[in-house]
Amino acid sequence: MTASAPDRKGTEVLSARLWDVVRGGDEYAAVEIVLSAVDAGLDAESALLDVVAPVQGKVGVEWAANRLSVAEEHTASAINDRVIAALAHHGSAPRRSHQGRITVACVDGEWHALPARLLAETLRLRGWQIDFLGAQVPVPHLIDHLHRTGPDALALSSSIPTRLPAAHTAIRASQAAGVPVIAGGAAFGPGGCYADRLGADAWAPDARAAADRLAEIVARPYVPPAAHEPLDDLPHLADQEYTLVTRNTHRLVAAVLAAIEERFPAMAGYSERQRRHTAEDIAHITEFLATALYLDDSGLFTRFIAWTADILAARGVPAHSLTLGLDLLTEQLTDLPRAVALLRDGRAAVPLAR
Repeated sequence: MTASAPDRKGTEVLSARLWDVVRGGDEYAAVEIVLSAVDAGLDAESALLDVVAPVQGKVGVEWAANRLSVAEEHTASAINDRVIAALAHHGSAPRRSHQGRITVACVDGEWHALPARLLAETLRLRGWQIDFLGAQVPVPHLIDHLHRTGPDALALSSSIPTRLPAAHTAIRASQAAGVPVIAGGAAFGPGGCYADRLGADAWAPDARAAADRLAEIVARPYVPPAAHEPLDDLPHLADQEYTLVTRNTHRLVAAVLAAIEERFPAMAGYSERQRRHTAEDIAHITEFLATALYLDDSGLFTRFIAWTADILAARGVPAHSLTLGLDLLTEQLTDLPRAVALLRDGRAAVPLAR
């Protein structure tokens, strides 16, 4: 299924053209570029994964570098979604399934549905019957759907690591319903390490690999794992640090924000919008800290802190504000040794703090 060298060069040119019109907000030109390429002989799967997907990846990169506003990022993502929908209903798309039935869903709290949509359409092109449930699917509704429809597998998508505890719940509940789970998306870490830790039956780095892996999973009888609790997978949760941080998130954010106002004089000149963004940044740090505690994984937290430092630098915010926030959060959590160790590692990950 890999494109040949000439095809790859051609899809790169198409992707560059698509980026230009998506960046300009021209939905109709974007649809025309992709459908014309398919009519000229480009297979629909390559159009999805070698033309549209790279453009969506660039949307995220450009937003992180502060070269796209949030509104522009949303516009670009919406156009890409419309392109995928147009391609799905184009004349080249198959109309009947023959492989089996797959449910594709995003983890509860995960709003980035486009990667899952790309997988759903790729699977349809390969002959699967697909139930695409979209973004943010609460576990009870997901499990009800699985019981009612009896799919051969669940493809679970998440881009944001803070949704991993919810993913863990969904994985265990799906398996208890007799449905194997393949996980995908950036949230599951390098090489899918968190998918394995949370007990998923499989992981795939991209839609092509996921489609291949699903064919293997469905081809053999499924024996679900024995019933178990989160502590069986993650025994460190017995120390309750994850629970304590999660239950006290609002108090921690408020305390750190108040302390920053006292110790960071520049904040006196902040606008209301800047203050709101500061509070959101502290909340995100606390959420990622809680997730790192859930998985007992320092790398998850330090990668987020390094990424946050880059984002703030692109927006002209000094690294000192980030290290100060980490120090103040540490002061609030002195009785939690794992949390303190994670915060110390996070502080070391801020480039200018070394």
